Amino acid sequence: MPPTLDSALLTGWVRAATQALERHRAEIDRINVFPVPDGDTGTNLLLTMRSAADAVPPAAAARPPSGDPERTSTVADALAAGALRGARGNSGIILSQVLRGVAEAVAAVGGQAGGGGVLADALCRAHLLATAAVTRPRPGTVLSVLAAAARAAVTAGASRLDAVAEAAAGAAAGALRATTRQLPELARAGVVDAGGLGLYVVLDALAALLGGRPGTVELPAAAGGAGGGGATCRVPAQATPREADEYEVMFLLDGTDQARVDDLRAALDGIGDSVAVVGDGVPGGTWNVHVHCADVGAAIEAGVAAGRPHRISVVRFADPPAAPAARPAGAFERERAVVLVVGAPEVAELARSAGAHVVEREHDGPVEVEVLRAALAGTRARHVVLLPDDADLTEPAERAASLARKEGQEVLVVPTASVLQGLAALAVHDPDRRAGEDVVAMAEAAAGTRTAGLLVAESEALTWVGRCEPGDVLGISDGEVVLIAPDLAVGALWLAHRMLTAGGEIVTALLGADVDDALGEGLAADLRRTHPEVDVVVHRGGQRDYPLVLGVE
Repeated sequence: MPPTLDSALLTGWVRAATQALERHRAEIDRINVFPVPDGDTGTNLLLTMRSAADAVPPAAAARPPSGDPERTSTVADALAAGALRGARGNSGIILSQVLRGVAEAVAAVGGQAGGGGVLADALCRAHLLATAAVTRPRPGTVLSVLAAAARAAVTAGASRLDAVAEAAAGAAAGALRATTRQLPELARAGVVDAGGLGLYVVLDALAALLGGRPGTVELPAAAGGAGGGGATCRVPAQATPREADEYEVMFLLDGTDQARVDDLRAALDGIGDSVAVVGDGVPGGTWNVHVHCADVGAAIEAGVAAGRPHRISVVRFADPPAAPAARPAGAFERERAVVLVVGAPEVAELARSAGAHVVEREHDGPVEVEVLRAALAGTRARHVVLLPDDADLTEPAERAASLARKEGQEVLVVPTASVLQGLAALAVHDPDRRAGEDVVAMAEAAAGTRTAGLLVAESEALTWVGRCEPGDVLGISDGEVVLIAPDLAVGALWLAHRMLTAGGEIVTALLGADVDDALGEGLAADLRRTHPEVDVVVHRGGQRDYPLVLGVE
């Protein structure tokens, strides 16, 4: 009896593909030079496929009665959802769309065990979904390999699943060889596209499973390269990611809609490149977001504006290999540290009491790169998180971090835009947690903190909310006047209530240098009465520009 695309075959395919990716992970990682040579495409594909496999309910994964439509649909949907939620990197996102294409094709036939036509439909859907996910698709990538596989599956014109799978895998191999000619980055390195190679491994695993042949892939050589036993690859020693795109940022996004996702995609395209945004196809469902950028905070803030980002991942690409000798291991006295930039002694003391190293700036003036570099070295810690607490200080902070890395320290800048974002990040810092997980938690806390402040008008002016007179109290958020109040006490209440309309769990107030404690006490009493679900914290901030600064997280 001809094989069909049922739940047993789906679970068998994922198992075979996972084993094939395990065998070829190192080779795929080694030839990874596009879009950045970070050497993790094979790893990302393997982790994505494992996430898909882990999402299948054990009862559904058990060998079912042949052709059980409900179980086939359950397995296909679980694989797609698991791949989406666990997708790593650009390559993982594309792979998740292959499995989503399978799920949609299975749903289109009501879960009935299908033949070659269902697989062809699945690959066509996958190509459309994957191409739509990438903001600026280029020829010579995994998308080209997927397109060739989909075309071959359709033109095979066969009803037998095994014949269509073999045609798709063969076309993928041919398209993979051609990628070297299509992308200059691949031609210079003499390699095929790593993501395309991973997709070929996955498709060949299905063809091998259906054809009863061993699941051992003979890796295609680059076009014009050596043939026979596989690709002959040379990775350029100086291959490094573009300096402007130092980080890979990924997160899941809930609580959004298509219009806001479109705005997010456009915003990320202006922040960085390699933008990919994919959803699960369910209204109000989950999206997976990916971007390469220099400004981590801006990427996460764009996510916050679009919905509820979570499971945020921030990875810094490898530094160029040519670097001065690292600091001797014995030069570090501790493993972890946090450096916070502040503008007033009261906040400095608050940060020190929470365990941070502090750089005090004079009345929000500039901070030299060498000052920050000295502060990083002064921690004598191997891993340091630097919180600049001002958007204008992000660039010198990054330069200081780069210098420190050349001396052997591992430094990551979390681009906090205000001292309250810095304090929120510091509050969740846990030196006993893994360094990467701790940085993610701090970045999430900072991104989840909205800030605003009160200023006293010095002259008459026309604002977005009306005309103000000298002595009026102005509520400022994101650089714009959002309210005008008769005095500080009323302005504090109005501003806090306005910020809480979007929700919040903690309100932090920093009192300016010339403000009486009664302002904070009155605000706290009102919020405890009107918003009993919110925790209120009041500190002496000591700032001289804003009589009151508020943060909501």
